[in-house]
Amino acid sequence: MAKVEQVNTTGQITVANLVVLSRLIAKHIKTVPPPILRLFRSVIDARTAARETFQQIVAENPNPEIERSNVSHGYFIDALTEAFHALGGESWNPNCTMDDAAIDANAPNPKDSLDRLLLTNQFTALDLGNTADTDERAEGSDDEATSDGQPRKRPDLVQRRRRQARLGKGKKAKRAGKRKERPQDDIPLERYRIIDDVQAATTLASPEYMMAVCTIMLEWVDLRMYLQDVWRECAYDGLNTAVAAAVSHIAVTMIQRSAAEIFVDFPGYDFYELIMITITRGKPERTEGLFKHTVHAPGGEGKTVQAIFADIKEDVMIHTYHDLIDFIEDAQKTRSNRPTKRMLGEIRDWDPNFNLEQATDEERIRWRRCYTINWLYDLVNAFSSFLVNDNTEGYVLENINWSPTGPWAKYRRVLGLNEFAGFVTSLAMQKPGTKILGRILPHHVFQLQCIVDSLMVSRGWSHSPSKGHKLKPPPPNFRPRRDIDLFLDREHERTGRGFLEAVAVLKDHCITDSMLHQDPGRHGQTGMMLDHFRREFAQCLGTSSLSKDRPGIPIVTDIPPSRFSNTDANGLWEYSPFLCGTGLMEALEFAYLYGVYLWDRFPEPLTILHLHNMLVKKGYLKTPVGLFDALAQLFAQAIFIDGRVPSSNFTNAYNARMRAGSSAGKKGRDARRNAQQGYDYHSTMAVEHNQFFNIQSGLCLLRRHKWNLHTIPDAEIPLRSPLFIARISQTNRTLDPKTQQLRLDDTELVRRARADGLSDDEIMAMGARKGGTSAGRTSTRRFKRPDEAAGRHRLLAYAKAHVMGDVACSQRPLSSLNYVAVACSMMMLFESMEEKLCERRNAVYVQVYETTDTWAASKRVGLVHEAMAGGDEECLELMAEAFEEMRISFMVHVYWEKLPPFEEYVATLNYEELEGVEWDGCPIM
Repeated sequence: MAKVEQVNTTGQITVANLVVLSRLIAKHIKTVPPPILRLFRSVIDARTAARETFQQIVAENPNPEIERSNVSHGYFIDALTEAFHALGGESWNPNCTMDDAAIDANAPNPKDSLDRLLLTNQFTALDLGNTADTDERAEGSDDEATSDGQPRKRPDLVQRRRRQARLGKGKKAKRAGKRKERPQDDIPLERYRIIDDVQAATTLASPEYMMAVCTIMLEWVDLRMYLQDVWRECAYDGLNTAVAAAVSHIAVTMIQRSAAEIFVDFPGYDFYELIMITITRGKPERTEGLFKHTVHAPGGEGKTVQAIFADIKEDVMIHTYHDLIDFIEDAQKTRSNRPTKRMLGEIRDWDPNFNLEQATDEERIRWRRCYTINWLYDLVNAFSSFLVNDNTEGYVLENINWSPTGPWAKYRRVLGLNEFAGFVTSLAMQKPGTKILGRILPHHVFQLQCIVDSLMVSRGWSHSPSKGHKLKPPPPNFRPRRDIDLFLDREHERTGRGFLEAVAVLKDHCITDSMLHQDPGRHGQTGMMLDHFRREFAQCLGTSSLSKDRPGIPIVTDIPPSRFSNTDANGLWEYSPFLCGTGLMEALEFAYLYGVYLWDRFPEPLTILHLHNMLVKKGYLKTPVGLFDALAQLFAQAIFIDGRVPSSNFTNAYNARMRAGSSAGKKGRDARRNAQQGYDYHSTMAVEHNQFFNIQSGLCLLRRHKWNLHTIPDAEIPLRSPLFIARISQTNRTLDPKTQQLRLDDTELVRRARADGLSDDEIMAMGARKGGTSAGRTSTRRFKRPDEAAGRHRLLAYAKAHVMGDVACSQRPLSSLNYVAVACSMMMLFESMEEKLCERRNAVYVQVYETTDTWAASKRVGLVHEAMAGGDEECLELMAEAFEEMRISFMVHVYWEKLPPFEEYVATLNYEELEGVEWDGCPIM
């Protein structure tokens, strides 16, 4: 009886069959694409490094379970290596550059993403359905190979179904011979995997789970070091804290996204406690000697310079995790927002002026622990104060939804950290004994570590995996609230710049405008919103509700005083650069959203900018006014049709823009009305609801896509921006078979760049990534960092440049401008023009303001319209005179003291070094 072949319908391949299958594939395919071999090699290297790491653990601390796992892992690595050689890995040149590999027009382009390659490479056409395995060197035939040996591409399931649907319509079509579909044809790519031992795959001892753990550990150690440098730049070099906060949010999202991807095969095994237990083999208190840093001389294969044991508790954030758990358990015991007596005895004497340089490592860690737990108490107390202080309804606190989307979202007490504060509060409010460990994920611990590190580096203390505690004198003049104080300007020391003063001034101008139009309720809603945001910023930004001696802050009677009351009752903010930065960042987003919302409602901004353009083009103004010229460049798409600045027919251009805005107005109002059912200002004030000023700021763009740079669509990336360069550098290149020149894929971003006047050569030059090395440095790894680590740093560097240009540089500084103050200046300008025209009894003015009722509801729009259309010389000259008298620059209404040219900032960045830098890295994995 003939042997019946079992068809694999699961997509799973055993280790024993891996080599056989690889030989079979190699026999039926001309060339294995280099990206596949590169991926194969990286998997072997990563698994080998992981095995060596755990061999190191066994050498220092014998463990039978790890030894058995290492033996099994060794067999698997040997099988992978043999399969790699069978596919041509021995003759493959790993040093072949990406561009060199693209010379053959018929070869797959190695610059394509792996996902793209998996969907289009030659493997997808390989049909071994009729092949019989007779021995380990199985023989077979490919029923879909062409005469030249190149396999044809098999259409995917969707294409087959669409073709079948077309054939079934109308006249009966002539059907080609239909190949019988086999069960394995439609196995999703995600289900293909190599299996070894079913039991091992479901235990913490499995090599796959250990690999996943090592991967996420490598990433958070890497990103923590990067963020320490960013916050150090805030403290020592003056980097705006909002910029550091935005980069930190992006890094936290990277950790969250990576963990979700890495642990997709291990559902229920992705929480931090389990990861920590796996890394420390169940003994987090005995981590000495588990990992070792081997520092090598330059060149990668040089002799060992130094070998030191890693501080796993610090590298894996175990100290911070234990501080978080101890705080939650302590808070649950009292359920009064006060520490227990035992905890109070440990944390009561925290000294912000403690000399870290003279302290031992243990003393520094204790000092940091006291700070962390005190700060968490203040965070939860401030965040929950609105409900705990006035719980007349008897709400059960452990059942409250504390999330930013919950029913209490309208009560913001910690601007910038509401999501994290809500998470910690929800755990702290549970009853004692509640199981919470499974709810604490890696990104939660990583975010708390970033919060703590922001203060530590501002005090001169940072951690390096290879060097341990690094100490330097703290900066003499750094204050965490430095940038918040500039933004708010509570004391009104900088006219025209602070948000709070601008709100008060604009309310006065609104009253004047209401009197002009004889309509007391004209700006009623605007006044309420101005008061709301002024109160929101004054009470929740940079000032805690626990600080009872602060003016303007409601007294919170049932909430304990700040844990930092002995030194600074506002310690929640004063001792947290991270909170100050993320609070300022969200405040800048709200200020932008509300600012352009006001501009969209007021007639003055659009009218002034069209009038200014006409006065310049017609020569009434010899030179443009700096502020309005800059606004015309920043908001060209919002002000003029298709962003084209008119040089003639000014009245027609103005009328056309007003009509276009009116047609979009109803849709925007309906959308905003629907969004206002909740309390998420990012949704209710979203710029897409505006008629005219609907351009995203850099911060709002990142927030809109939840700080995930990969999900920002091409249509929303600003041209010529750092994010544009980052995206272009990741865009696929294909070789044109006719010209033998590389061309960019025809993506939406590429099409937008071409439409804006950039050639393909210019676009590719902007996105070129040139690798570099630092030959004179000492490396802490045997090899350079993995490409993904360098890629993370490069991507964060581009993101940081993007936020810098939006917040604190002159590239596209949408978030740096005080839009409320600019609105004040525009209304003052109109008042000046009205005064001059009234004094001269100008005919246009008299007609619009006193004679006709045509413009009764919007006299300033009527004044500009009639002046532009009628060409009244006296009117235009007096208007130009008013502009000259208010000749102000863009900087007059910027929140910060200075706004350096973006080129100066970019000059300090070295993206080439990021590509190939030798890294002061992490434990070998």
